[in-house]
Amino acid sequence: MLNQIKNKNEFQAATQNQNLSVIHFQAEWAEQCAQVNELLEALASQQNYSSVKFYSCPAEDFAEECLKYKIEAVPTILLFRSGNLLETVHGADPSKIAEAVNKHNSSGDSSAEPILLEQRLKALIKKAHVMLFMKGDRNTPRCGFSKKIIEILNDTGVPYETFDILTDEEVRQGLKKLSDWPTYPQLYVNGELIGGLDIIKEMLASGDLESALKG
Repeated sequence: MLNQIKNKNEFQAATQNQNLSVIHFQAEWAEQCAQVNELLEALASQQNYSSVKFYSCPAEDFAEECLKYKIEAVPTILLFRSGNLLETVHGADPSKIAEAVNKHNSSGDSSAEPILLEQRLKALIKKAHVMLFMKGDRNTPRCGFSKKIIEILNDTGVPYETFDILTDEEVRQGLKKLSDWPTYPQLYVNGELIGGLDIIKEMLASGDLESALKG
């Protein structure tokens, strides 16, 4: 569970916890922060992190704390125990965040990292009913295949979300193994892989695409 810090008293209580506290200074407008929140949710669901407390903290509402802990950009992760700042992780690199949590978690186990990645990938796949993993995003596709599949999805009028695999090598490589599908783009509906561009074009030609996207 990712706890929301709403005021200074709650922030103070989180930092004083005798167990490890992981506090994510984030902003709703930053896409990378949403990815970090998904990672922390996945960590929080693992048994070997049961003693760790995970928090989300709105950076713009905590200017004094940002100044004190030299937070100049989001996302930034602070790790505390018993009032002591143990480590600061800048940016959204999931491997660095997981490494820091493992290092300071007394019950941490590096063997859990593959499980953690799988949990994160499944959370990303289920982020939206229709989820597209592509190079670039819907506004700026960065390969011809991604551009074409965006055009097809836009024509259907069905709501969908995208994830830019070029921004996260761990997701890019991990999803290939999880889905047993070696190329991108990859389209998922309700958590299930539909396929890549060729399959989407076949479904469009047969008239099955729109019903599959809504199913």
